[in-house]
Amino acid sequence: MTTHKDLRPANDDEGFELGSPLRTGRLDDILGFHLRMANVAIYQDYTAAMGDLGLTQKQFAVLELVAANPKVSQIDIANQLSMDRATMMALVNRLEGRNLVARQPSSVDRRRQELTLTGEGATMLTKARDIQNQHEARFTGRFSPKELQDLIAALKRIYSDASSDT
Repeated sequence: MTTHKDLRPANDDEGFELGSPLRTGRLDDILGFHLRMANVAIYQDYTAAMGDLGLTQKQFAVLELVAANPKVSQIDIANQLSMDRATMMALVNRLEGRNLVARQPSSVDRRRQELTLTGEGATMLTKARDIQNQHEARFTGRFSPKELQDLIAALKRIYSDASSDT
């Protein structure tokens, strides 16, 4: 239970000074806060890096998944990325509009839409991978190989087990 005492600064005599960093208070102990701050840092760097190509993180992920899984369905990609069908359809529409992916009905199940990379999509993905590798190195370089392996394993535990906790 939060009390009024919890809502006061550590030292009531200290006020906020203009230009000084904010005290984080209880946020410093909240995992979600640190994940959010890390995500913001990575997102901002990615957006700046990919600016000339105009690829969002989700669009890049879809291109990677289509390249790794030719004729994959939109639904399977949406499930992998935890996206709803409407968002996935809009994303694929944008990629198709840029001639980066092609969509066709499945020969097995006509209700399913299968995706493949176009020639332009493969070229774009090659360029994006080079930029993404540089972007990734700016963050992974802050960790030893063992630390990075442990961090990724820990993050996977968070999102892999999330659905089983509810």
